[in-house]
Amino acid sequence: MLPSALFHGAPLLGYPGFVAVTVFSRRSAQLSLPVSQESIPMRDQRGHLADIPVRVVHEDTHAGERGTILFYHGFSADIDGQTKELTSLAEAGYLVIGVDAVGHGVRRYDDFDARYGGEGDEAEHGFLELVRASAAEIPRLIDTLVESGLARTDRIGLGGISMGGYIAYRAVCLEPRLKVVAPILGSPRWDVVHPDSPHLHPDRFFPTALLSQNASLDEAVPPEAARGFHRDLATLYAEAPERLAYVEHRECGHFMPEPRWIELWDQVLRWFGRFMPGPEV
Repeated sequence: MLPSALFHGAPLLGYPGFVAVTVFSRRSAQLSLPVSQESIPMRDQRGHLADIPVRVVHEDTHAGERGTILFYHGFSADIDGQTKELTSLAEAGYLVIGVDAVGHGVRRYDDFDARYGGEGDEAEHGFLELVRASAAEIPRLIDTLVESGLARTDRIGLGGISMGGYIAYRAVCLEPRLKVVAPILGSPRWDVVHPDSPHLHPDRFFPTALLSQNASLDEAVPPEAARGFHRDLATLYAEAPERLAYVEHRECGHFMPEPRWIELWDQVLRWFGRFMPGPEV
């Protein structure tokens, strides 16, 4: 059973139905389509864990036994924009924790546009502070999930899109309990010099099963950094090279057409299924 004592909001096993919101921004790809409530017999609950706003999506009360996946959205968006992705992971049997990043969603800054609407290094510094702050919450969130029985330390994964991909790379540097990570359209190399840039810490990644996916024509998050980082990681993964994969989707930009997005998402599902399968009976 999934306990609800530490889930601040309505009871965790409530059945409120789905909301799908499509959001577009410079670091948030077109990812979600509205999903019919009648076609999805599962639970979707909003609330707070460790004072962090989340959506908990799962198909049955034993979902956490297969694994728990944290999922992060893109810049200026919120987790309601990823209903289709959260649902897909839940249909695969996982307990899915969608997270509103710092300054976003229900905790969006009132002056968000003024803070982050500029260009150049100042805007990039602001963006990376959101990445750092969101990633810094993850150990505390995992502590709460484990203590409350919503996660097992050997079955925790993380995925993220665009800014969520940046958060995913940084999270690996901070949290060794992440077993499987799938950054999408993100970068391990930050555009401004900073000691926390994940590409400076390749030793933190093995043995996390890391699948990175980027788009070859992406001007918002160019693929070269992720591609080069995977080349650098290859030596560190020499004893288990199957745990490292990079996929670059040709002739695609940051906003991928739906058929190509379906191909990308299939890779994500296969990756989690391979390295975080159901427990042996």
